[in-house]
Amino acid sequence: MIEIELKGYADDKVFERVRESFTFMRKEVHEDIYFNHPCRDFSETDEALRIRIKRFNGHFEAFLTYKGPKIDRLSKSRKEIEVNIEDVDAYLELLSILGFREVLTVKKTREKYYVEKGVTVTLDDVEGLGKFVEIEKLAKDEKEVQREVPRLMEILKSLGVEKFERKSYLELLMEKFSSSTEL
Repeated sequence: MIEIELKGYADDKVFERVRESFTFMRKEVHEDIYFNHPCRDFSETDEALRIRIKRFNGHFEAFLTYKGPKIDRLSKSRKEIEVNIEDVDAYLELLSILGFREVLTVKKTREKYYVEKGVTVTLDDVEGLGKFVEIEKLAKDEKEVQREVPRLMEILKSLGVEKFERKSYLELLMEKFSSSTEL
């Protein structure tokens, strides 16, 4: 499957519009541990590999996720493969033994909202970056991506989103850290 994802910068007004417009699903706390491949640089190939630890309503879930390169110029849409994992420490050890290197951990609080069948909006407060809003939908193929991206973008614009961002939270944090160390 292809994950269609659009992200925009948000403020309190955008957060409030989402809360008023859509059905609240749940609040989650995410800890995303990103890795780099031992033989290629994912920042150059536009790929990502992470372990996500998700906590919500007293529950705990963890996933190993691979994200392929972005497939269009407007959104963050890309092929995504996600595997449920039970033992995070075992996967961390396995990736380390295989030569994968931890790059950075992204921490965020996420509120998830139902928009319509197959479409969710999330309000993200990312440690070190601030507030963002994302809209997501799964697509069968690239034709569906081309059809849905403009529609999903309009939903975000109707909520007051004026500035969109194609970079991942990892990329934004890496840029922030590299610019602060150049001073």
